[in-house]
Amino acid sequence: MNVDFNKNPDGLVPAVIQDNSTEKVLMLGYMNAEALKKTLESNLVTFFSRTKQRLWTKGEESGNVLNLVDIKLDCDSDSLLIKVNPKGPTCHKGTDTCWNQDNVASYGFISELESTIESRINAADSEKSYVASLFAKGINKIAQKVGEEAVEVVIEAKDDNDHLFLEESADLLFHYLMLLQAKGFKINDVVSVLQGRVS
Repeated sequence: MNVDFNKNPDGLVPAVIQDNSTEKVLMLGYMNAEALKKTLESNLVTFFSRTKQRLWTKGEESGNVLNLVDIKLDCDSDSLLIKVNPKGPTCHKGTDTCWNQDNVASYGFISELESTIESRINAADSEKSYVASLFAKGINKIAQKVGEEAVEVVIEAKDDNDHLFLEESADLLFHYLMLLQAKGFKINDVVSVLQGRVS
């Protein structure tokens, strides 16, 4: 790996640390050539501490190490993207990330939709909410709705109307997300099961 450590007078390059599973950015550190070498040899992410002026392996005191998965060099050869499997919280303040975020996977709009469903379940004006009214009828009704939507997806899959197929697919996914929450789960729980089947 041809890292240009000479671009900065201190011989350090920034290293962005990213969780390999959730893709959350956990922290930012700095490496010199020696820190990178030790990281590659030990498979534990090691930085050069600017305050202590020495090499510092993350977790050397707390045990919250960063297990190396992969290192990518940027287009200018002067910064690193390091993918890790963290053991415990990353920040010295005890949080998952140095930006005080929970280190959980985000699925973009799907995660936003899950949050919307969650907020509608307990909404003050629940009589105006379709989600709240369906939840009020209980899990059997929610499960029945998922079954109905699944049948409609199958019917539209056999037809040639792609628009209706996608509309029914959206309805199925929406109601499935509701059913997951009724059972106390989120889409991430399903993803974890699928990931377990791969390994």
